[in-house]
Amino acid sequence: MTGRAARHSGPKAVLLQHAGGERLRGAARILSPVLSDQDPRLARTIAGVRIATGFLFLLFGEYKLASPVFAHAGFPQYLQGYIHNEAVSFYRPFLARIIQPHTVFFGYAVGVLELWIAVSMIAGLWVQMTSIVGTLFMLNLTLSTWWAPGHGAALWRYFGAELDTIPLMFLFLVFLSSDAGQTWGIDGVLRKRT
Repeated sequence: MTGRAARHSGPKAVLLQHAGGERLRGAARILSPVLSDQDPRLARTIAGVRIATGFLFLLFGEYKLASPVFAHAGFPQYLQGYIHNEAVSFYRPFLARIIQPHTVFFGYAVGVLELWIAVSMIAGLWVQMTSIVGTLFMLNLTLSTWWAPGHGAALWRYFGAELDTIPLMFLFLVFLSSDAGQTWGIDGVLRKRT
């Protein structure tokens, strides 16, 4: 391969190599996860949602770290409920054997993690990496609280009880796939420098 197609690999290269025309170059741009190739209004909308999500996590993390109450009393109480009632069965041993012996440490770790997510989303710094961590964090919470409506409840109640985790998980996946730090973020500034 030579020229422009030599710089690409995968499906984009195949499209460019076989197309030879502008029509499929546009289709190749759609496959690109970088916001610079997308509609600027979409990029700004995703950036605004990213920043708003960051402020939500700032509130979540701040109250957990501003006072020792969450790490010393709140988190251990939540964890007991997860282990005994709410977590999916295959996840309970992890919570009981790994998390429970170190509840104060993990109580503070949750607050630090939420502040890291907040700073990353607000500043637009390391958004893709943080989105992976955020997705895993929301998955962890979903697995920990899945049975909160009780066993034998209607299926919709389980999803309804997870409206504070599943939508955030989807947002993190959108931020990851769209490289949301490129607009109104430090990630975009750093990419322009390289």
